Amino acid sequence: MDDYRAIADALADDVRSGQLRPGDRLPPQRRFARERGIANSTAARVYAELVRRGLAVGETGRGTFIRAGAPRPEPALAEPARGIDLELNFPVLPEKSQLVADTLAPLLRSDALTSVLRPVVDQNATREIAAKHLSRGGWSPDPRELVLTGNGRQAIAAAIAALVPAGERLGVEELTYPVVKGIAARLGVTLVPLAMDSDGVLPAAIADAARLRAVYLQPSLHNPLGVTMSRRRRAEIVETVAAQGSYLIDDGINGFLADDLAPLASERTLVLDSLSKRLAPGLTLGFVAAPPALTAQVATAVRSGGWAPAHFAVEAATRLMSTGALAEIEAAKRQDAKARQEIVRARLAVRSDPRSYHCWWELPEPWRAETFVAAAARRGIAVTPAAAFAVGSGRAPSAVRLALASPPVEVLAGALDVLAGLARSSPEDAGVE
Repeated sequence: MDDYRAIADALADDVRSGQLRPGDRLPPQRRFARERGIANSTAARVYAELVRRGLAVGETGRGTFIRAGAPRPEPALAEPARGIDLELNFPVLPEKSQLVADTLAPLLRSDALTSVLRPVVDQNATREIAAKHLSRGGWSPDPRELVLTGNGRQAIAAAIAALVPAGERLGVEELTYPVVKGIAARLGVTLVPLAMDSDGVLPAAIADAARLRAVYLQPSLHNPLGVTMSRRRRAEIVETVAAQGSYLIDDGINGFLADDLAPLASERTLVLDSLSKRLAPGLTLGFVAAPPALTAQVATAVRSGGWAPAHFAVEAATRLMSTGALAEIEAAKRQDAKARQEIVRARLAVRSDPRSYHCWWELPEPWRAETFVAAAARRGIAVTPAAAFAVGSGRAPSAVRLALASPPVEVLAGALDVLAGLARSSPEDAGVE
């Protein structure tokens, strides 16, 4: 029956008209069912439908609340925020722009430009250079097993498409990178949330999950939690996945900030990386380091998905890596990330690796994530609620992720002071409840 959808439509109209405002709490489901004269199961379906549409969010032990702001077409963070952006996390160092310009200047000569605007033909030199540049923690990929993509998101899509057929199951951390949710939906892949502790995903959660074709993880500087998996846990994860006969996808997008740790490399692991965080999102390249048995499979997925890189991006990345310019930029970003972490830790009780460009903030009582996001937005600061990262129907914690990379340092410090003051107040004082 579609009666529950009609009720959800009516509530959606109340949200659009302003009768239900961001942060408003919906009645407990049993009370809602009694007031509407419907079955408890129908009330549960109404609430689930509101969550599915992005109009509401459930919070553990608290209830269901109207979301702050209009829902997005997909759970990925894709549009720049107005005001102070602590939502998108693309570190760009303006002082290094001249270094990039000088390094790429030879490519912009008319004779060179004619060549690099043609389709990519030979990527062998790029693979050799990239294999050395992506090495970390004693691990180095084989250049022959390195597959290039247009960006990191395409590397994720190619890895999932290569390992997980439509209709099959992919294990992910219970809080994960939102883009993965959108990619899985488009590929017809079912995501299975895996429980975590302070060291990352639990090996037992992988062992207990049935029929996983692969497991996607972020062992270094996890987004959104900012935790970095210990060496012992990494070994346990690799052993558990091998015992299950499954595969691992290690998303190392932030690994260059913690370059002393090797990825979860094994004969059953695809290691992903890109230049979007290392360099800039507007001039990037994606990489999939695959074991020999999977290299052709990944390359086929890249071709069929249309995820191959552009020639100019390949040549630009090659030049930036071979000249040492990219290594200089990465070193500067490691220092910048640490400095920004010091700024946030002096103001807020956050959880994260001190080398990370983002952090996880569990909000004090009586704040809920959605109402806090709404209150911050009224002060011109964009932050991301935990629900954006949650997988499945589980309740999202009362927490927000803070992306530290975008604002100038002095603007970041001022914004964090505002958020700290807001957290010391109440939702009622802030005008959102």
